[in-house]
Amino acid sequence: MCLAIPMQIIEVDGFEARCEAKGVERQVSLFMMQDQAIEPGDFVMVHVGYAIQKVSHQDAQSAWELFDQVLEAMDQ
Repeated sequence: MCLAIPMQIIEVDGFEARCEAKGVERQVSLFMMQDQAIEPGDFVMVHVGYAIQKVSHQDAQSAWELFDQVLEAMDQ
């Protein structure tokens, strides 16, 4: 099973971006999204260090709500 995490772009430098999710920052490759305009503030799905898809703020928020529910269920 593959899992992509929604992250918000903080800074873009060529094909690299600094991204943040839930207080955690990571360097992410934008190489697979060369054909799309990516700017700080955008949300992307990140899989193994690569941004693979641009998503809306609502989609990112919905994904995090689902992840939170799964983690909560696992703790019980």
